[in-house]
Amino acid sequence: MKKILIVIPVFNDWDSLSKLLTETNNFMKDINNIDFGCLIINDASTIKSPKIVKPSNYSFLKIINMRKNRGAARCIAFGIKHLSSEKKDFDHLILMDGDGEDRPEEIKSLVKKALNDESISVVAKRIKRSEGTLFQVLYQMHKLLTFIFTGKNINFGNYSCITKKDANYLATKGSLWSSYSGSVKFHIKKLNNIDSIRGNRYAGDSKMTLLKLILHSFSIIAVFKRNVFIRSAIFIFLISIFFKDINSISIFFSMLLVTFNLVIFIVSKRENEQELKDSYKNIENINNITH
Repeated sequence: MKKILIVIPVFNDWDSLSKLLTETNNFMKDINNIDFGCLIINDASTIKSPKIVKPSNYSFLKIINMRKNRGAARCIAFGIKHLSSEKKDFDHLILMDGDGEDRPEEIKSLVKKALNDESISVVAKRIKRSEGTLFQVLYQMHKLLTFIFTGKNINFGNYSCITKKDANYLATKGSLWSSYSGSVKFHIKKLNNIDSIRGNRYAGDSKMTLLKLILHSFSIIAVFKRNVFIRSAIFIFLISIFFKDINSISIFFSMLLVTFNLVIFIVSKRENEQELKDSYKNIENINNITH
């Protein structure tokens, strides 16, 4: 029987988590011959966790409580690192957010695609989002900027089903501490995908602000910092030729690209392999939910 572990970060949003566990449990009834387990990373929530019951279709449910809040991306990184370091027995990992925006009904499609070719990880390609018009415009700008400077179309987030081999490989990469999707795209050369619709949050408003979207974009791009430097150098060269008679415009765009590269360099310092290794020091305690 194949073993698939689900990793979910949570910060205060316990109501959404409870509903997500119920929903995933319901959809698992239709998935045969799979042993599902779940690892929840509690990102130092300030709201006390209610009593959580292990869903009937999960073989185990574990909650790791962290001392300091590090953000969802780093909780995902720690979850992968933890399962790799502890040499846990699994065939695939499913990474998903705990607020309902990663729709549990798509787990079946992820698993089916993953089992069709068990050596290739699967990502959930976003084909539709549920946010407002302004956010969607800004998100498309983020995707365009990412493509221009990296040459990669990164059209997925955390929601994915990765092989144990890929999980163990990613666990050794410092870039995982900064960006999961960027690290997957950079380090894993071959990926399968399913079409995915970004769902609505179960409770509350979206926590994604303009500032967080900008940092998210820069964090992804920073994984490809060498590509960014090379492409920026090419752009500066082309600008100097195109605007050879208008020096002020040429200088302006060149300085803009230099500044952009400086920001990317600073953001890339978030890639910290040692901090990823030392993240165990941030564990407060571990709860195994048995019933």
